[in-house]
Formats: sequence, structure tokens, C-alpha cells
Amino acid sequence: MGERLVQGSTDPQERQWEQALRPRRLSEYIGQTKVTENLGVFLEAARRRGEALDHVLLYGPPGLGKTTLAHIIGAELGVGVRTTAGPLIEKAGDLAALLTNLEPMDVLFIDEIHRLPPAVEEVLYPAMEDFKLDILVGQGPSARTLTLTLPPFTLVGATTRMGLLTSPLRNRFGITFHMDFYRPQELKRIVERSAGLLALPLEEGAAEEIARRSRGTPRVANRLLRRVRDFAEILSDGRVTEALAKESLERLEVDRFGLDDLDRRILLTILEKFSGGPVGLNTLSASLGEEKDTLEEIYEPYLLQIGFLDRTPRGRMVTPRACQHLGRPYPAAGGGPCLFPDSP
Repeated sequence: MGERLVQGSTDPQERQWEQALRPRRLSEYIGQTKVTENLGVFLEAARRRGEALDHVLLYGPPGLGKTTLAHIIGAELGVGVRTTAGPLIEKAGDLAALLTNLEPMDVLFIDEIHRLPPAVEEVLYPAMEDFKLDILVGQGPSARTLTLTLPPFTLVGATTRMGLLTSPLRNRFGITFHMDFYRPQELKRIVERSAGLLALPLEEGAAEEIARRSRGTPRVANRLLRRVRDFAEILSDGRVTEALAKESLERLEVDRFGLDDLDRRILLTILEKFSGGPVGLNTLSASLGEEKDTLEEIYEPYLLQIGFLDRTPRGRMVTPRACQHLGRPYPAAGGGPCLFPDSP
């Protein structure tokens, strides 16, 4: 289906923007209140004891600030942060190179940690538990194990697929946080903060409009803000008014619930081809020409969150709320006449 304006995942071209807009300290971080309050306690306790923070696991949909929190942990502790991703650590030697180059108390951030190869996981276990690294030297009968002592460090792992983490790895994290979608009020504050950093004049109504259509995701909010800024510079005097924000987002085909053409296509496929469902994930994937993992990981979480999609034992179903938003009748159970749902 290609790249989406409202997708939570990032791409290399966006990283410089994310770094410029990223909060540096815990006090600057907006949203995820339960996470930040508890993390603040754990950080202060680690500082007072002069110890490395326990290993931290962050999980939730993409674009909610997991990478930002990892860098904030390093900044709050005054230590370095080494960043990598699960798919980049292909063999045990790659992990050993990362671990042996850490300074005491450093943070090692592994994004997409659920994609670590099993052989790498086996090496990671003693490193997390005992700060030791077992390296196999030689081959055959003459092979021996060399144990290296590592400096104390904090592993911060991030994943969008908690269910794909093995139990032994998951149980070695002392701190686990779930990152949830943001409320519109929180996203409004994020949009206003980003506009200030970009020196962009922004009306309060415009910030609310962008926040409302950002799918509960800060990364999407900042992306939409940058696109609206383009419209403001070309079509207006550079100031983002509420009217201009609405016009810009309509031209970008992002509706008031943050749905784009691809979201609507998923819902309409279930509604029109499968009478509203239920339809199995494999069948839906084949109908849309999209990988089932992508549907389950990227598209479905937000549609479930806003009550437009249901997961049942028999498959996916469109809800009356989604039908009303699409202006379509809701298929009655048992093949009866279509019904128009009441207003939510």
C-alpha cells in the first residue's frame, strides 16, 4: 500500500526532524503520565544508589515515544546511549562488539527487540543478568568458552509486538512499560510545543484540529504539522489558522478521525465484500493485497482503539460506529436488511 502520511513508523528522511523536536528531559516529555511518573522514581533511586537502572522494556504501537524515552533515560542519568535495532544484530559477534564498547552505566537501546535472532538472545541472557559475556573460542574438541566481565549497563528494549518476545527475554527486564495512544489534549500540547520550536505562528484551533486527526500518535502529529506549515507558507502568510489547518488536512485526505484512504479501504472492503464481517485475517490480507502482519501491526490497532473494528474468534468485523462515519448502512445480523446506526 506504500508510504502513508498517518503511519506511526518513521523513515530515514524524518529522523533529523524527530531529533530536532524530541524532548531532552523527562520534565519536557508530554503524555504517558503513569510511565513518566514511575520512571522518574526509578531514575532517582538509581542515581542515589549510584547503580545502573534496571533493564527497561517499552512496548506499544509505533510513533508513541519509545525511542525518545530511551534517550531521556540516558540524559537523566548523565550517561551515553548506544542505539541499534534487532534486525541489525545478525550474530553473537555483533552483540559482543556493542556490549564490550559500553562505558559503565551506559544505556544500550535495541529497537524492534522482538526481531533478535535466537542465537543472539542466548548471549544476551548472561549479559543482562550477571554483566558477563560468554564467547566461544575455537572449533571442535579444542573449543573453549571465554567469559568477559562487562561494565554495569542498562538495556532498553522497544517492541511493537510484545507477543513475539520469548518469555526468557521478557522476564529479564526489571521494568516494563506499556505505551498507549495519546489523548487529543496531550497531542495539542505536543503540536504547540513543536510549532514553537519551528517558530511557526499557530492558532489554538489549528493545534486542536491537527491533534484531533493525528491518530493518537505524536509522530503523526508532528508530520501533519510540517505538511500544514507547507500549505501556510504557500497559500497564506505563513500563519496556521484553524481554517487553513482544516483545508490542508482535507486536501491531504486525512479526515476528522485521522483516517486516510487506506483505512477507509480496509473498512469498506470488509463492509462491501464480506457484508461487514466476520472475515479472517488471511482472507482480508489477500483481498487488500497487503501482508497480514502489516494489517495486524500497523493498521488495526488504531481502528480497534477508536471502535471502528472488532476482532472476534471468527474474524474482523466493521462496527456500527464505523458505518456511520463512512455514511453506509450497517449490515444486520442474519442477512437481514441494512440498518443505519444511531449517532454515537
